[in-house]
Amino acid sequence: MGWATSSNVDTGNLDSGTDSPAAARADIKAAFDELKAVIDGRNTANGVAGLDSGTKILATQLPDEINSASSQNLTLDPATGKVKLEEILNLAPQTVSELNGRSDLAEGDVAYCSDGGSDSASEPCLAVYTGSSWKRIELTDNID
Repeated sequence: MGWATSSNVDTGNLDSGTDSPAAARADIKAAFDELKAVIDGRNTANGVAGLDSGTKILATQLPDEINSASSQNLTLDPATGKVKLEEILNLAPQTVSELNGRSDLAEGDVAYCSDGGSDSASEPCLAVYTGSSWKRIELTDNID
């Protein structure tokens, strides 16, 4: 069931006290059909995600991927000032050339650099942008 469409609701026979009730019936029926689409559109494709009793969106209603359709960055801005990820954060590897070639850098950016290590083998590292350059965090010792 899709979401309601306002263009399907016509009030031409409902906007005056002198309108004919008989003529208004079709408009009222169409409006109730759209209202039914809103009610039935909860937790459905092309509908709206419902809230549980704790005012949270159920995990089954969240998309697997969120993409920004505009030229703007996707921003998470919780009131606490902190984003909590459970389990593991996976960063797509980028080379030193790719990181240095970016034009959208801001102080505090963090990246996984596939060839930014200080050794001759160019091992991977984490990189943090300081506002003027990338600084590496070496990934040298295994955790046990």
